[in-house]
Amino acid sequence: MEHKVSDIGQIAITVSDVSQALVFYRDVLGLEFLFSPAPTLAFLRAGSVRIMLSTPQGAGAVGANSVLYFKVNEIENVFTAIVERGAQVERPPQLAAQMPDHALWIGFVRDLDGNLVGLMEEKR
Repeated sequence: MEHKVSDIGQIAITVSDVSQALVFYRDVLGLEFLFSPAPTLAFLRAGSVRIMLSTPQGAGAVGANSVLYFKVNEIENVFTAIVERGAQVERPPQLAAQMPDHALWIGFVRDLDGNLVGLMEEKR
């Protein structure tokens, strides 16, 4: 048996206020809410990956997280809808790379704490 990691199961995002962040990730981005065991924790689903919203718990700093890139279809329309629901524009969608079988488009918004959130579409 090979001993290695496989899929990502969960990603933690450090935020200043979980209830406010939950509104952004659930209502603005449209992620599926799973559960909230405490006021300082909330869990959502992005496809097969669980997203954990948490206040700083001895590690992590608000607004200084790794960038999450969410796959979308019709990136321009999704970007516009997310901004209309309250996301802060960082960079509108644009062609990032022309691959042999698709064009990679990327756009960025920020959540309430300034965390960068990427949107990506592989246009074929």
